[in-house]
Amino acid sequence: MKTIESLSADEERAAAIFRALGNPARVRIVTELARRDACVTGELVGVLPLAQSTVSQHLKVLKEAGIVSGPVDGANPCYCLNPEAVRWLVEFCNQVCCPRCAPGAEAAAACACEQR
Repeated sequence: MKTIESLSADEERAAAIFRALGNPARVRIVTELARRDACVTGELVGVLPLAQSTVSQHLKVLKEAGIVSGPVDGANPCYCLNPEAVRWLVEFCNQVCCPRCAPGAEAAAACACEQR
């Protein structure tokens, strides 16, 4: 993969998150974690048609990207969504889609979001 040297830290972080979310199984894991209020251990294998080892690999990628967090407690790892990362990603996408609506941006012109 080519590296673009002039990317900002936010762009690098977004790229890592989007790469991690580039797999349908990982998107499903994220949506399953979002539906639950607590950390999840082996329950994900029951809702995905994947082996435990495959689910673990997907969780590792999501954790490395910062989307999933949670302490690993011995043989029973516990995973949950990282709310800060989710909020950050929503804000990043909002800034990309409508820079005039971003916090700190001057709203001199009418926002395109309001015209939809």
